Amino acid sequence: MSRPFLVLASASTSRRRILQQAGINPIVWPSNFDEDQVKAEDADTLVTILAQGKAETVAPKFAGQAALVLGCDSVLELSSGIYGKPETIPNALKMWEQMRGGKGALVTGHCLIDVLHNRRVVRAKRSTVYFANATDREIEEYIHSREPLFCAGCFTLEGLGGWFIERIEGCSSNILGLSLPLLRQMLKELGYSLSFTSDRKAYLV
Repeated sequence: MSRPFLVLASASTSRRRILQQAGINPIVWPSNFDEDQVKAEDADTLVTILAQGKAETVAPKFAGQAALVLGCDSVLELSSGIYGKPETIPNALKMWEQMRGGKGALVTGHCLIDVLHNRRVVRAKRSTVYFANATDREIEEYIHSREPLFCAGCFTLEGLGGWFIERIEGCSSNILGLSLPLLRQMLKELGYSLSFTSDRKAYLV
């Protein structure tokens, strides 16, 4: 029987890096799923629908194979609403005006599809982010670096944005777009486990 393998239905370098640093080198197959077609007022509902849409788009490409297809999507939930990627400098400035000195919930939806056995698990994970009370100059310069424009929540924990994150509560990898502890639980629900080797590799079994 073929060894199961993981397919990441995302072009996110952050998600790929999380998996690689955890010993798994996934097959990367961006879904190109149209996110604009999905509307929901609840953050958990929104990200799980989007994650499922991405995974479902890619799964048929691996029909008949021992593929586990993972779709993810993240948003930042503030008291003022739900925010994804700002994409423009004006949008990013408006977001940081609300974020600085406060907190928000980074919510990531995960959908894992076992293609060969036609099974799936869908979950959402929340982590709380506390933002520094950054100055106008700091915010403007950070945003004009363009780093946060295409990041969910308009910040990166592992990049320049890390200067403005005072602390987090919850899963740290979830802040980066993929919760490893949750993924391990989801694999277990589908009947899989992880095996580790002395050369720091991880395999699905």
